[in-house]
Amino acid sequence: MAKRSAYAKNVLFKGDLSDRKIVDKMTGLINNALDKHEEVLTDFLNPGERDILKKIAGAEVCLQSFGGHLNAEKKRVFITEDWDNIAPLAYQVTVFNIEYPQKFTSLSHSAILGSLANAGIETSTFGDIITDGNGKWQFFAKSELTDFFQHEITYIGRTKVRIRPSLNQKVIAVDDESELLSAIVSSLRLDAVLASITNDSRQKVKTCISDNLVKLNWHSVKDFNIMVNENDVLSLRHFGRCEIKDISRTRKGKYKVVYKLWQTKKRNRRN
Repeated sequence: MAKRSAYAKNVLFKGDLSDRKIVDKMTGLINNALDKHEEVLTDFLNPGERDILKKIAGAEVCLQSFGGHLNAEKKRVFITEDWDNIAPLAYQVTVFNIEYPQKFTSLSHSAILGSLANAGIETSTFGDIITDGNGKWQFFAKSELTDFFQHEITYIGRTKVRIRPSLNQKVIAVDDESELLSAIVSSLRLDAVLASITNDSRQKVKTCISDNLVKLNWHSVKDFNIMVNENDVLSLRHFGRCEIKDISRTRKGKYKVVYKLWQTKKRNRRN
C-alpha cells in the first residue's frame, strides 16, 4: 500500500495539491483499519475521493459505500479488513426534509448548499441534495448531526425553513435535471470537446484548464491535449458537468459526441 500511496501522490496527482492531501488522508484511514483491526467509516466522499481511496486500497482492505439513495454521488465508505455484508443503517446516514412555504417561494440547490456549507460544519458531513422537481427538497447527512440541523438551520437564503428527518427515511423520487445533447467536433482533445459543449473558444477553455477550473473524471487536469473517451466525466467550474455517453465518427471524418449535461447556469449553446 505504501508504494501505491507514493505512486498516487508523486505520479498520478503530482500537480494537484488538493488531491495529494486526499491521498495522505485516505492512506491514514486505511492504516487505521489495518493497524487497529477495526472497521473505519469515512465522512461523505465525492467520486474523486472514492477513486483515490480505491487506488490506494488495492486488495488489502474491502470497501463498501452508501449515500442514502440510489445513484448517490457523495457516499460514506466502510473500510474493513475482511468482507462483511454491511446494512444501510450502519452507515449512519439520515435523510432530512426541508419544509418551507412552497406556495409563496422556491428553493435552489445552490442556495441549500450555501446554507449548509456556511453553517459551521464541514461539507464532508453531508451528502447529496435532491429534489423531485416540484418543490420538495431533501438532503443526506450524518445521523449524529440531527439535532444540529434541526436547530441551527432555520433559514435558507431569506426563506424560513424547518429541517426534519424524513419519516421512515423515505426518499423522494429524484428529478433528473440533465439534458442529453450532442456535438460535432474535429478532435477528441479535451479543449476541443469542452469548447463545443460550453460554446466557448478553445483558447478560453485552455485558460480555464491552466487556472485549475476543469476536472476530468473528478480530478484536476493541466493537459488540454488529453483525449476524451466514452464514460468520461468532464466538469468546468461555474458551468456544470457532463458525462460522455457515446462517440462515433461522421462521414466527413469528424466526431459526434453524445453527452449528458448537468448545467449550473443556462447558457446559449450552438445547435
